[in-house]
Amino acid sequence: MFFGARDSPASTADVSTHDDVFHSATVRPASIRGVASEACGDAANRHASIAVAAAAEGEPFSDNGGPDSDGLFPESEVTPPADRIAENPRAAAERIAGKAGAGRTGKGGRTRSAEQRSAAELPVARVCVDTPLPHLDRPFDYLVPEAADVAARPGVRVRVRFAGQLVDGFLLERAAASEHAGRLAFLDRVVSPEVVAGPETVALARDIADRYAGTLSDVLRLAVPPRHARTEAAAPPAPPEPFTGPVDARVWRRYTAGAALVRALGDGRAPRAVWTALPGEDWPARLAEAAAAGLAGGLGALVVVPDARDLDRLDTALTWVLGGPGRHVTLSAALGPAERYRRFLAASRGGARIVIGTRAAAFAPVADLGLVAIWDDGDDLHAEPRAPYPHARQVLLSRAEQTGCGVIVGGFGRTAEAQQLIETGWAVEVSAGRDVLRRAMPRVVTTGEHDHPREPEAVAARLPSIAWRAAREALARSTPVLIQVPRRGYIPVVACADCYTPSRCARCSGPLSLPSASQAPECRWCGRPSADHTCPECGSRRLRAAVIGARRTAEELARAFPDTPVRTSGRDEVLATVPGGASLVVSTPGAEPVADGGYGAVLLLDTWALLTRADLRGTEEALRRWMAAAALARRDGQVVVVAEGGLAVVQALLRFDPGWLAARELADRRELGFPPAVRIAALTGAPTAVAELLAAAQLPPGAEVLGPVPVAAEGQERMLVRTARSAGRALALSLKAAAGVRSARKAPDPVQIQIDPLDLL
Repeated sequence: MFFGARDSPASTADVSTHDDVFHSATVRPASIRGVASEACGDAANRHASIAVAAAAEGEPFSDNGGPDSDGLFPESEVTPPADRIAENPRAAAERIAGKAGAGRTGKGGRTRSAEQRSAAELPVARVCVDTPLPHLDRPFDYLVPEAADVAARPGVRVRVRFAGQLVDGFLLERAAASEHAGRLAFLDRVVSPEVVAGPETVALARDIADRYAGTLSDVLRLAVPPRHARTEAAAPPAPPEPFTGPVDARVWRRYTAGAALVRALGDGRAPRAVWTALPGEDWPARLAEAAAAGLAGGLGALVVVPDARDLDRLDTALTWVLGGPGRHVTLSAALGPAERYRRFLAASRGGARIVIGTRAAAFAPVADLGLVAIWDDGDDLHAEPRAPYPHARQVLLSRAEQTGCGVIVGGFGRTAEAQQLIETGWAVEVSAGRDVLRRAMPRVVTTGEHDHPREPEAVAARLPSIAWRAAREALARSTPVLIQVPRRGYIPVVACADCYTPSRCARCSGPLSLPSASQAPECRWCGRPSADHTCPECGSRRLRAAVIGARRTAEELARAFPDTPVRTSGRDEVLATVPGGASLVVSTPGAEPVADGGYGAVLLLDTWALLTRADLRGTEEALRRWMAAAALARRDGQVVVVAEGGLAVVQALLRFDPGWLAARELADRRELGFPPAVRIAALTGAPTAVAELLAAAQLPPGAEVLGPVPVAAEGQERMLVRTARSAGRALALSLKAAAGVRSARKAPDPVQIQIDPLDLL
């Protein structure tokens, strides 16, 4: 199965009866299993040294800390005496603390053990220490001082002494006794009594860490924002009035099983759906209606979108549907530290029952979670660039498995991962019928290889005749025209005008580009100008444009349509909206603004740049980009794609049928052995370091080692390890254990471990 928490699919849904399509899955919430731990301070360094020596000599080693969560070292045959476990917890804790403090003095010569007494009940705190080392990815036991008994609750931030230094950590749970027979140190202090990493958050973080071969501390660092003391001390705002509805969800009736989906959310059930939105659909309003339906039934919701523009649209839609602000919060990295923490606290304290945000919001605490939703799950912004590199879609699916809440995976396109959810019966397809689709979609036409521009203006603008006429007709109706260009900049790639040899930098061999019409070519890698560039093949100094960027396209269109305003939307300036009058809007993929009333024509130029990408997801990504732009057209508008109509991806666009292409993609990947049909781990680093990691890993049976694969970084290579989906978790844990062996030995060269990365090829 695709989802992470279980490897067996839920019962297959019956799409024939819409009211019975959505049913709750029986899900047992994951619990936090306590793991006895190693002593802190100098003992941690000493035990790590023993582990290294034992591993080097091939002997088993245990730190008497109970079963290790990573399975790296076998358990010791030595166990604490039964009388130590059976005695009064406080007496046992104070006896252990006495050992730890014997002979140690604090300031003024006072004995530290004589100054502190442990808590009377549950005196042992299990702490996740903030350290990235894989061999230390397990809880460590500390004593709770009597003075911190009330504040030391599971989920609070603490400071502990670890390896001779004070470090941060999260208190995971309290226990009556420790299985560790050695000495324990006291918590240095409780940083704040605010619970920010509750049991549900920790269980989710543990599941994601195990799935992606990461550490718990790394995932918690992604899930919990940094503390802002002044914000935490401020009085919380008054809670809003309970939302009771009603929710107008009549538009959902256009979709097969759409009305049943919203009704199930309002009834407190847990529907799971893959939703394909119609062209021109106001998707923020639909997601807001789904979240509001669950809120009216007493359940919270969490919605994740790719970027800030989508977040602003969803925020506006939710404010309208819920009747005003205050019932939901938005979370994104663009917020300042204080504001982000304030909104996080509003969610964790239960003041806001609906949370929307970008990928980091996938971990946000939501009380009584009833729905998790993600829009446009194929967008690469959903992939976390920091270790352990989780994908927001998988985080939300894991939350649904752990809590038993509903799921919506929506978009104009469809990924192979979403298609797998449908084919395995884990989710139900929610899409419109063909008759409804035909009434909603614009006309889509293609240009053949013989469709050359005839008009002089079309030649100047590099537009085929069909695209030129479509733009001219749309402007005549006083409607805007959207032109999608895959490459940003002016002329991103230049070549010799005589022999067509690509022009490269004489210093670093990087590709040369032309920043503007008045500037000299410069290197895209090192930025060095190359005004005196000479072709090494023929000696010519003349250059030609090999690839045209968005700014050069806008310049050519401005000359072809001199009386029409031209706007650009891209990396330098991304437009959110444009007025509905006659204008030309040149945009790179993903930066298309929403036009008031829709675009009269959408032109998809230079499609070869997307279709020829050396990427496993190249075809899927091309269709996703095209459909996102085409969906912005008016119903009476026209979409012109400059590509051959016989291509499968173009056929999917012509019919507005992303599900058909997703099914083909999934079948091809299943036959060739690529994700999501299998699990693949990518190991990137120095060749000797990668070989050392693979030698230390106990890979699951049937795992295939592929490679090496060249990478851009000098002196590095990439190895791929492929295994069946059922063995995916075992693969991640084995690689994590091997990384633990290398970190315990203080191996100099790091190895990056990525599970099912987007840039696999």
